[in-house]
Amino acid sequence: MTSKHTSPIRLAALNKLDEDAFCALLGGVVEHSPWVARQAWSDRPFANLDALYDALARAIRLAARSQQLALLRVHPELAGREAVAGTMTADSNSEQGRLGLLDLHPDDLARLSELNQRYRDRFGFPFVAAMRLHGSLADVFRSFEQRLHNDPATELAVSLLQVCEVMRGRLARTVLADPATPALSLVSTTPLRSLS
Repeated sequence: MTSKHTSPIRLAALNKLDEDAFCALLGGVVEHSPWVARQAWSDRPFANLDALYDALARAIRLAARSQQLALLRVHPELAGREAVAGTMTADSNSEQGRLGLLDLHPDDLARLSELNQRYRDRFGFPFVAAMRLHGSLADVFRSFEQRLHNDPATELAVSLLQVCEVMRGRLARTVLADPATPALSLVSTTPLRSLS
């Protein structure tokens, strides 16, 4: 499911949406997981964009472990089979395309394929990283290699935090602050332990 918007909506207008319209608009901010938006809807009205983000992140944090794992498992691998098949969401295409992940040199593609397989074998879900937090492809590879050394509990927490960071970037493109409220902070203040 992708966001069904053509231009950003103001927070005041978002707060007035019924549950179905709210979920249609924000259902894609977390990859193929509209249940997150549905959980957050009941927290309306949101005083500001950070409150909206917090409600969505809380839905992820309070979900059962099985639901958290299911959420991670629907994410596409970096330059993986979804990219090759052309089945990634528009948001994922844009995010992966920013660093050239959709047009890799064959050597980089082979390295990434090997990392994807090692990661999935170790943790049981694909590597998730907020591309907007990486300045280069080398930075992505470095993060991938480092995270392969995490224990499973730590990596689950890191991955959920990365999902929230992807969500933060998508929200910033989807919902505008009202003139009297601050914009969504694009720098995380969420401690890692709060998502484990």
